[in-house]
Amino acid sequence: MVKQFGGNRAVDGASFEVEAGTVTGLIGPNGAGKTTCFNCIAGFVRTDGGRVVFDGADITGLAPHKIFHRGLVRTFQIPQELASMTVLENLALVPSAQGGERVWESLLLPWRVARQERVNAARAKEVLELVQLGDLVYEYAGNLSGGQRKLLELARALMARPKMVLLDEPAAGVNPTLVRRLIEHIQEIRRVMGVTFLVVEHNMEVVSALCDSVVVMTNGRVLLEGTPEEVLADAGVQEAYLGSQYR
Repeated sequence: MVKQFGGNRAVDGASFEVEAGTVTGLIGPNGAGKTTCFNCIAGFVRTDGGRVVFDGADITGLAPHKIFHRGLVRTFQIPQELASMTVLENLALVPSAQGGERVWESLLLPWRVARQERVNAARAKEVLELVQLGDLVYEYAGNLSGGQRKLLELARALMARPKMVLLDEPAAGVNPTLVRRLIEHIQEIRRVMGVTFLVVEHNMEVVSALCDSVVVMTNGRVLLEGTPEEVLADAGVQEAYLGSQYR
């Protein structure tokens, strides 16, 4: 994959695979190209070269909403919750093709719209229980803590019934207790729902505890791939990207 901004190649031929049903970490220093890589995969940025293949299909150049409907969903480092809506309403908006979005169906088939809304609300409550936000169903999203907003972001992604989720720094700004919960939730979701995760994360303790494999990027390229143990043991990675605490 290649993505260039002027004279800067943010992604310079980076190539890697994510095995279905696994949690893969994507790490590297600031400016390594991780977020640009995410944006290219999810369709937010158009690539200048290479291909993105998901679930056996070439999705290069597809619009973000089309990639979303194929089952590839991304979250953001800074949660994008709708602050003036409740936690439940944030999730209820996710399912596509809702009858209530069409004026004629709301007027002529209100019973069908109401039934669909009940189904969506029940599904949303199940997802919120899964991420331990079930007691905040009717709380305004804007009142949640930073860690709870990260959990809400994850819950909204799950509401789409994804095959794969791109998580952008899920542990950033989250207190240690919620970080442990987040790790447990992701592992449980992978185990129960079979969701595949690609995770950009700077917290190496989280990467080590969460990921099955790790991809290290630098200068837009893949430097190394391996298990967390192999990556953390690599002298070059320790020195250049993880700091002296891992020497």
